[in-house]
Amino acid sequence: MHATIRHRRTVVAAFLTAVLAAVVGFGVATAPGASAQDNPFERGPAPTESSIEALRGHYSTSSTSVSSLVSGFGGGTIYYPTTTADGTFGAVVISPGFTAYESSISWLGARLASQGFVVFTIDTNSTLDQPGSRADQLMAALDYLVEDSTVRTRVDEDRLAVMGHSMGGGGSIEASRENPELQASIPMTPWHTTKSWTSVSTPTLIFGAESDTVAPVGSHSEPFYNSIPSSAEKMYIELNGASHFAPNSANTTIAKYSISWLKRFVDNDTRYNQFLCPLPDGSAVEEARGTCPLG
Repeated sequence: MHATIRHRRTVVAAFLTAVLAAVVGFGVATAPGASAQDNPFERGPAPTESSIEALRGHYSTSSTSVSSLVSGFGGGTIYYPTTTADGTFGAVVISPGFTAYESSISWLGARLASQGFVVFTIDTNSTLDQPGSRADQLMAALDYLVEDSTVRTRVDEDRLAVMGHSMGGGGSIEASRENPELQASIPMTPWHTTKSWTSVSTPTLIFGAESDTVAPVGSHSEPFYNSIPSSAEKMYIELNGASHFAPNSANTTIAKYSISWLKRFVDNDTRYNQFLCPLPDGSAVEEARGTCPLG
C-alpha cells in the first residue's frame, strides 16, 4: 500500500484492535439485529431484498470529478452520500478493465453510494495497463480519496475496499494480497496471469460469468477462488449465461451481492448475512460457492 495509508495503519493498529475488541468483540461478529450503538459502523435502515436490488438506496448522493492530472492514476468520479448526519462512511475504489474507461463501470457509482459508501470510479493511466499497475492505481486512488479529495472528511480511512472488472478485477486481487488491511475485495470477471492467491487474507467476492470467453471461469475466476484460503472469507458467484462484459452495464445480481459484501465486511453489518448465506441462487446465478456461515 502507498506509504501514507500504511503509516497511519501501523500507528493506529493497536488502538483500533483494542477499540474493535471493546465494541464488537475481537473476532466475533456483531449479532444480527444489533443496534448502531453496538456497531458504530452500521449505516442505513434494516435491509430487505428489495432495498438491495433497488437502483437507489436510502441515501441521496452527489458526485465530484477528479482531474486526470492527479498523480498515480487517471482521474475519475467520486460518488458520496450527501448527508452529514451519519458520520463517515467506508469507501471503495473501482477500476475498469483492459482498453476500457471509467464509463464502463460508472453505473456502480451512485448505486453503491446510495447504500452508504463513498465510491470512486477511476480511469487508469493507460487503457492498456496490466493488473499489477491497476493494483497500484487502486491504492493510489484510495490514498487520494482519504488524503486529498474534497470529500476526505466523509471517508473512514480504516474501512477501505477495492473492486475491478477484468484486468481491474485482477488488480483488485493483487491489491488485496499486497495490502491485507483492506476490508474487502470484489473482482468482477477477473483476468490475471497469476492463478494462485494463497496469501490473500482480505474477504473476497469473485463474480465469474458462465459464457466468458475472455477470462473463462475455468482458467481465471474458479482457480482464483479455489486458491484463496477459506480463512479469508470468500465467495464465488457465477452469473448465468453472462459474458465477460456483464459488469459493464447495470446488473442487479452484481449490485445486490456487492452491496451485501461491502456492508458485511467494510461496515461489519451482520444484517446483510441473510443475503449471502445460504449461498445465492436463482435464475441469474449459475452457481455459488462460499465459506458460509460467515464469521
